[in-house]
Amino acid sequence: MPITCFIRYEIDPFKRDEFVQYARNWGQAIPRCGADLIGYFAPHEGSATTAYGVYNIENLAAYEAYRARLAADPLGRENYEFARAKRFILKEDRIFLRLASAPHGDAAA
Repeated sequence: MPITCFIRYEIDPFKRDEFVQYARNWGQAIPRCGADLIGYFAPHEGSATTAYGVYNIENLAAYEAYRARLAADPLGRENYEFARAKRFILKEDRIFLRLASAPHGDAAA
């Protein structure tokens, strides 16, 4: 069973458009580099500063290989530099979780 990486971002609320561009770039680079991207989520209602990135990866060893590929990917490198230059990410936390509720639904139905 894969693990899921949840990245919680605190972003500058006045630079939401920059975060959206960052997310779109990862939408291309992350799958190409080997992770199963669920998506990036920008603020819509409620908090104006909380955003998420979510993807699945087979295990932590696969994660390390994926991160190396992402760092070597041209769009990956460009996106890291874009975030550094524009400074729209104020804080980033990453956690790896394993799905505990599967199987979903009523098996008897």
